[in-house]
Amino acid sequence: MERVAASLKNKLMSAEQAAQFIKTGMMIGVSGFTSVGYPKAVPLALAKSGHAKDLTICVGAAVGDEIDGALVRAGLMTRRYAHQSHKDLRNAINAGTVAYSDIHISHLPMNMNQKTGPNMDIALVECVAVTEEGLYLAASGGTADAAVRTADKVIVEVNQTVPIEMVGMHDIFEIGLPPHARVIPITKPDDRVGTPYIPCAPEKIVAIVMTDREDEPQKFKPTTPETTQIGENVIRFLKGEIAAGRLPENPGPIQSGVGSVGNAVLSCLASSGFKGLSMYTEVMQDAAFGLIEQGVFDFVSASSIALTAENRRRFYENIDFFHDKIIVRPQEITNHPEIARRLGLIALNTPIELDIYGNVNSTHIMGTKMMNGLGGSGDFARNARISIFATESIAKDGKISCVVPMVSHVDQTEHDVAVIVTEQGIADLRWKTPNERAKLIIENCAHPDYRPMLREYYEHAYKTSAGKQTPHDLTQALSWHQRFLDTGTMKL
Repeated sequence: MERVAASLKNKLMSAEQAAQFIKTGMMIGVSGFTSVGYPKAVPLALAKSGHAKDLTICVGAAVGDEIDGALVRAGLMTRRYAHQSHKDLRNAINAGTVAYSDIHISHLPMNMNQKTGPNMDIALVECVAVTEEGLYLAASGGTADAAVRTADKVIVEVNQTVPIEMVGMHDIFEIGLPPHARVIPITKPDDRVGTPYIPCAPEKIVAIVMTDREDEPQKFKPTTPETTQIGENVIRFLKGEIAAGRLPENPGPIQSGVGSVGNAVLSCLASSGFKGLSMYTEVMQDAAFGLIEQGVFDFVSASSIALTAENRRRFYENIDFFHDKIIVRPQEITNHPEIARRLGLIALNTPIELDIYGNVNSTHIMGTKMMNGLGGSGDFARNARISIFATESIAKDGKISCVVPMVSHVDQTEHDVAVIVTEQGIADLRWKTPNERAKLIIENCAHPDYRPMLREYYEHAYKTSAGKQTPHDLTQALSWHQRFLDTGTMKL
């Protein structure tokens, strides 16, 4: 297959020429997911020229510096949807210079397809090839299909650093609009139900740009004794569920949030004795990549293949081996509640903090500073067979307890959290009352340095609260956060 069909080569042009299609005030739908498969040349040309300002950028998840860095530094981006992770963008959001609307990963493409927001002026999409049939994406799915479907015009970047063998690894399925939305006929992670390309009429494409700039490689913190212990605790919980007959010997597909804790937990599966598992998730990261090679995972369905530089090189060099073991889907499909519930996912996500009743904060530091955004954790937490949230019990060298009396911001309520795991232990919250949950979380998951303080808070709240069902002392509930802001530590 040629990278660009012969009939479309008349649309080839430079990034600088293509950038001229973007005008001030436009909404741009961008491909990419977790800094993979995002366009780079046109955004850089746009940042350099500075001719188009007041731009709204709509991306399924985080992208690299060429967009979330360069466009912010140039002062061209004024609004952003949805998940992000770049420090320059994060600082601009928290400074109030970029408007940011967080949203569940599965809801963003749904809202794009239903056109509930601003008009999608241009879809800017990175591909490995473009034909008269449509666009063959690079190593992510994201919201590229929804952007192409709803945009007035399409600009394509063809990235020649991504092997053409990526063709065929995607599965693009259009759900359609309510009340006539289609059933998604996925009953196991390796089901293929759509096309390997995004359908796109040739006349909609206004520019094609050849590029050779690689994605930003992923970076993970080294595994620590604490994160290893978290992983071992998760494995112990799963094996306990199997022994009790609540899970089969080969438990349902695993979903794991991106990040160092999730990566460390997945790594523990290598020595767990499990074989022939599958994964249905947003992001396939390093640990999952290795588990395919080791035979622990037979198959991975994801919306992004986000690897470190070394593992990305190995993936590209051995793409024939991985080609039939990985499917890349749009995030509307990877995160759809219908699929999560049907497949019986074991969901594993990482919070910023949790409280004694099981409420989870995944997005805000000290209640006000946006970190990265909600991502897909809410999609999976509410709809998984078992929703596990795993974190270290302390942060900032012990100055912060990740278990607090009341979370400073709520992303996942207690109703969506089944199990809490830290390096200290496991709290199975299923069928438990708030008071029972509090005791389990304090005794099993909190760090010993903070356990007496949490006990004291809970006992005081129970004694003095007007309601005993979920006891709180509202004057003290957020005092730990205020103490950290005032003194630099949550400790008394």
